[in-house]
Amino acid sequence: MKRSEKEKVVEALHEKFSRARAVLITDFRGLDMSAMNELRSQLRGASVEYRVVKNTLMTRAADGTDMTLLKEHFFGPCAVALSYEDPVAPAMILMKFSEDNPALEVKAGVVEGQVVDLAGIKRLSKLPPHEVLLTQLVSLMNAPVSGLVMVLSGVLRNFVGVLEAIKRQKEDARTDN
Repeated sequence: MKRSEKEKVVEALHEKFSRARAVLITDFRGLDMSAMNELRSQLRGASVEYRVVKNTLMTRAADGTDMTLLKEHFFGPCAVALSYEDPVAPAMILMKFSEDNPALEVKAGVVEGQVVDLAGIKRLSKLPPHEVLLTQLVSLMNAPVSGLVMVLSGVLRNFVGVLEAIKRQKEDARTDN
């Protein structure tokens, strides 16, 4: 690869590192081509980019981004999974894939500007999907409102009951006279 091509790769990768919400580094030694294609397909389905990058180019591209915190992991054959939308998606896919293909080793990553080790990536991969988390959040936000409605309707119900009792009392008092 010519120097000008390398500079373009470094520039493009630097821009991707800056934009990505999650970047995970993997060692893909031992994966055959069909497994690699399957992994790329799964990641692509979740809008996650997966690239094999030379360590020297990745080191240069990492300068000035959160990826500089992971330079110690830039050894051996490395590939990076970049997610610009859902920071949990690459962790979920890579960890599930590595269960079936132990040759894939997830090294570390940066998620939302925070360095995450393998244990953190495993915890992240066990989170429910984004839609489920949003549903849970909405139901949690809805609970106090529902409770308030129930309390207010109880107050109204009691008030109407008191008015009914007063009405009956006055009607009884009129019939007695």
